[in-house]
Amino acid sequence: MPQPKTTKVFKSGNSQAVRLPKEFQFDVDEVEIFRRGDEVVLRKKPGNLAGLFEALAALGEGEPFLPEGRQQPQAQERDFSGWDKDDR
Repeated sequence: MPQPKTTKVFKSGNSQAVRLPKEFQFDVDEVEIFRRGDEVVLRKKPGNLAGLFEALAALGEGEPFLPEGRQQPQAQERDFSGWDKDDR
């Protein structure tokens, strides 16, 4: 796990700001911020589904997920008679 860094917290208008060291800089204009326990987490704002589809396409065809097909047992026959009665 990379070693944590220390940085300065300062006021920017009515908000609190943090200066990110170079190795933590983002390559986007917006980030998401949320609390996780006692941590404040910054991460790239998720895009639309286009990025997901591009990532899936980059995986290529590859091997089939279920090459032998889905092997599912026969459905069980159950007796539901009497289940609609109130036995309370």
